[in-house]
Amino acid sequence: ETSSPSLGKDKADTIIIGGGCVGVSLAYHLAKAGLKDVVLLEKSELTAGSTWHAAGLTTYFHPGINLKKIHSYSIKLYEKLEEETGQAVGFHQPGSIRIASTPTRVDELKYQMTRAGWHPIEQYLITPEKVKELFPLLNMDMVLAGLYNPGDGHIDPYSLTMALAAGARKYGAQLHYPVQVTNLNSQSDGTWEVETPLGILRAKRIVNTAGFWAREIGKMVGLQHPLIPVHHQYVVTSTIPEVKALKTELPVIRDLEGSYYLRQERDGLLFGPYESEEKMKLQDSWVTNGVPPGFGKELFEPDLDRIMEHIEAAMKMVPVLKNADIVNTIAGPITYSPDILPMVGPHQGVRNYWVAIGFGYGIIHAGGIGKYLSDWILEGEPPFDLIELDPNRYGKWTTTEYTAAKARESYGFNNNVGYPKEERFAGRPTERTSGLYDLLKTKCSMGFHAGWEQPHWFYKPGGETGYKPSFRRTNWFDPVGHEYKQVMEKVGVIDLSPFGKFKVKGTDSVKLLDHLFANVVPKVGSTNISHMLTPRGKVYAELTVSQLYPGEFMLVTGSGSELHDLRWIEEEVTRGGYKVEIENMTDEMGVLGVAGPYARQILQKLTSEDLSDDSFKFLQARQVKLSDIAVTAIRISYTGELGWELYHRKEDSVSLYSALMEAGHKEGIDNFGTYALNVLRLEKGFRAWGAEMNCDTNPLEAGLEYFVKLNKSADFTGKQALKQIKANQLKRRLVYLTLETDNVDPEGNESVWHNGKVIGNTTSGCFSYSAQQSLAFAYVPTELSKVGQKLEVELLGKNYPATIRQEPLMMTEPTRMRLQRRGESPKI
Repeated sequence: ETSSPSLGKDKADTIIIGGGCVGVSLAYHLAKAGLKDVVLLEKSELTAGSTWHAAGLTTYFHPGINLKKIHSYSIKLYEKLEEETGQAVGFHQPGSIRIASTPTRVDELKYQMTRAGWHPIEQYLITPEKVKELFPLLNMDMVLAGLYNPGDGHIDPYSLTMALAAGARKYGAQLHYPVQVTNLNSQSDGTWEVETPLGILRAKRIVNTAGFWAREIGKMVGLQHPLIPVHHQYVVTSTIPEVKALKTELPVIRDLEGSYYLRQERDGLLFGPYESEEKMKLQDSWVTNGVPPGFGKELFEPDLDRIMEHIEAAMKMVPVLKNADIVNTIAGPITYSPDILPMVGPHQGVRNYWVAIGFGYGIIHAGGIGKYLSDWILEGEPPFDLIELDPNRYGKWTTTEYTAAKARESYGFNNNVGYPKEERFAGRPTERTSGLYDLLKTKCSMGFHAGWEQPHWFYKPGGETGYKPSFRRTNWFDPVGHEYKQVMEKVGVIDLSPFGKFKVKGTDSVKLLDHLFANVVPKVGSTNISHMLTPRGKVYAELTVSQLYPGEFMLVTGSGSELHDLRWIEEEVTRGGYKVEIENMTDEMGVLGVAGPYARQILQKLTSEDLSDDSFKFLQARQVKLSDIAVTAIRISYTGELGWELYHRKEDSVSLYSALMEAGHKEGIDNFGTYALNVLRLEKGFRAWGAEMNCDTNPLEAGLEYFVKLNKSADFTGKQALKQIKANQLKRRLVYLTLETDNVDPEGNESVWHNGKVIGNTTSGCFSYSAQQSLAFAYVPTELSKVGQKLEVELLGKNYPATIRQEPLMMTEPTRMRLQRRGESPKI
């Protein structure tokens, strides 16, 4: 390994800043894919920072969905890296077991089994007897079940990075160190000037992979990345005779209740705990004062007192630990993002600036993320959907205080039970609250959506309040049924303020939207549902598009997609040189949804504008005054019932809400939340972005043909790919299922079975209060997609009978009205 006295060039295609395992993996993958001029700059030496002292655990398991693919790719790569590069990597694969020692934990393992069943990874729910056979040193009184992943294990992080570096060089990448990046200057053509003590390099794009220095690099481009270093400790013991006597290496265990991992290290054991948010330690001085300039391969002072309860838990679970000596305690910095997931991809608002930062588990993520990012850079779209890692999920609301509170919680919750519909409460509320937050916060259970608080469901008199998570039906089940009935029979109001809202105007606005969206551009005063597709024909986003005035549009997207979608639109504007202005109105604008049979009657009391069906048709948009408040009213509702979305200045939210409640008093108006909204949209067969469609699905298999105009003249992004997909015929289709269940309902990502084999997966689900049974959307092979087909859906370890139904379960209000006018009886 030689350091770099000179850079030897002044230009590069891609400059990667940071030589930990993630940065080096990206250099390896870009160079291997044939990209010329890949340069990595590292300020001290490769692996300095968090990589060199990591415990090096590798696992196929992840509670998420597509992150399983990242884990899987990493392990497959690490298995063959030594052969490819000639560099030993010290990879051990004794398998791993997650230990369930309470009935709730057993439910959690069953829940994870159905989420893994439709992925090609090996994962088994095993009995205590099997656990004992694999790990004979456990106290079996504490074990109810195990989740076993063969092929899991651990790798030497230093050797891994050096093997990736050898591979990167072999394929032509240049790795320079010690070379510190001192400044970054963006040029008007989107390229970058990267300043170093050895001179200036120009690059098409830069990628920040700087670990706990990522904040410093971010500041150079005007961004405050929400990252914070946490102290993580692990302990290594001396030789333990019982371990030494074993013929094969012990699997890694993760004691979920004890909140630690434990593995064999030579003839002893190594274990690392995740202590609670009260006890864990942040290195917050680095956030306020920056990382000490010389910090590289240093460690922190160990503090065994902080982890004593975990040491005791480990001794209880693995009694041989009681007689072992601790020979080494490693205490080093790991970077955490607020939600513990890394930030990976291009950044909104700064052209050609990419990140791969905030890795709490950098070793298992390094291989897969290097490949994922390399594919994205080279092909112009992500190879699959990982919106949960989108750096743009954070925004101006992500303050340092919020980041610190969340990192404490996330670290302490490392082994918390992963319930469906999980909420975490640290750092809330952020500054991003809707105008109604103070009015509603004591009346409902709030959910967190991209910094916003939004009512999930409302408390009913005498009912059980608060957040009570469960794998089965819980305290919100009956109240949501009441809210459902409220909207179906009377009228309900919902706070939809978290929507992402953009104004687009200018001479090229129509041309831009015609190119971005697969649907036609709506006429002035009209609204439609439109999809942005990727070049490969996947569904990048779904938005509501309204042309309010000639050439002036309002675009609305889901709360979690705000900057994800804005970045895509802005990049298209730059690429095509469109003359438009885009304004993000998300924080200034409130939105209330009003829906139900009395919606028109109540709104009519507040305005002189004619709201009759002839005058204000479905999917029309116009400016109205409601109780003297200026509102952009769109006749659309995700409930599928008669309804309007009312867009207004955030400061008018309370007055507008109060006027609605007063006007609807006689009709029995009441609130409803997003859980009831979800039931209403599923009964109508409405798809949701992020569930039925995303960057893994094309609009044809998702049943979105109605919104895709392949015959329009504009060559919209993805059009050619979609024509090809259509010609090749679909391999799978989205189907609509009813299920016979008991006290558990589908919610998405569960395995679908047929003839003893997993053949597909659900995308979302709920209990239908009208049909009194469970509903789900699912992807299944085309040959099994006919109405009437019998299937099974796996929920909590049991397969429940399911039948494909003609969708929807219930017609939308506009369809029912149309049929009534023709004298036909609608299906309800």
